[in-house]
Amino acid sequence: MSEIELDPVIHAQARLRVVATLATLDEGDRLAFPKLQKLLEMTAGNLSTHLRKLEEADYVLIDKRFEGRSPATYLELTKKGRRAFESYTETLEALLRGAQ
Repeated sequence: MSEIELDPVIHAQARLRVVATLATLDEGDRLAFPKLQKLLEMTAGNLSTHLRKLEEADYVLIDKRFEGRSPATYLELTKKGRRAFESYTETLEALLRGAQ
């Protein structure tokens, strides 16, 4: 069996959950930080830490702005992030087929 490696940026459980959730959105669509936090049942600090790692890899775009006087943060998967997730799932499927 050849050496198959899973993307370590995505492979961490919390980041995999973030990317998988954002991948359900259509390309160019985004999700508000509080909505993602609620969906994943993560603390704001924990989610922020994982989003920073995904942003550093250029997998997630973080758009911080003000709406009136209130801060708002929106998240979306970049094209690179979408390709990385597709590659991750293909690699995982190959590993599972090889294990049968």
